[in-house]
Amino acid sequence: MQEIYEELKRVYDHFRDSYEITLSVFAKAVDKRSREDAGHTRRLTSLVTMLGREMGLTDPVVSEIRCGALLHDIGTLLIPESILLKTGSLTDGEWDVIRTHPTHSHELLSSVPALRSILDIPYCHHERWDGTGYPQRLSGEAIPLSARIFAVVDVYDALLSARCYRDPWPEDMARNHIRDLSGIHFDPDVVRQFLVLTGKN
Repeated sequence: MQEIYEELKRVYDHFRDSYEITLSVFAKAVDKRSREDAGHTRRLTSLVTMLGREMGLTDPVVSEIRCGALLHDIGTLLIPESILLKTGSLTDGEWDVIRTHPTHSHELLSSVPALRSILDIPYCHHERWDGTGYPQRLSGEAIPLSARIFAVVDVYDALLSARCYRDPWPEDMARNHIRDLSGIHFDPDVVRQFLVLTGKN
């Protein structure tokens, strides 16, 4: 019986590793097309994993969050490069196109049964606690927990990263910004746990 268990575990571990490697390849393709720096998705998946554990989530749930983080912007593959890579200000119409990428993510991932369990982050990470986000205008706990966790990490990493229109923010300034948006853009409990994790209560 022990030998059967060990063999099943070996097969499962191999499948799990192959699955995550495949998702990582897609994530790298998205980052490259969006001209994100090479460490963007790696930083996001690392921090969202740590935050999920800080919040006491089980290993299977944390694994799903990690995989969802890898594919968080896969819908941008369907956004025209002329808009996605535009260096100047976007028009209102172009912003409307950008805001369709979570819906594109949902359409792409929901068509693959094995990926439906990681849909929450790609589809809902632009929702806001106060209901002013997109694409569904969800609010509060109607937003899936994984998306609420990821939203904090995503904004934090974006603020710390250089953009063509601004320099990276100092860490303290980025943390203060996250704190200021608690209860507005972000779940207050997630923000509290995030500040604990990053050393600023």
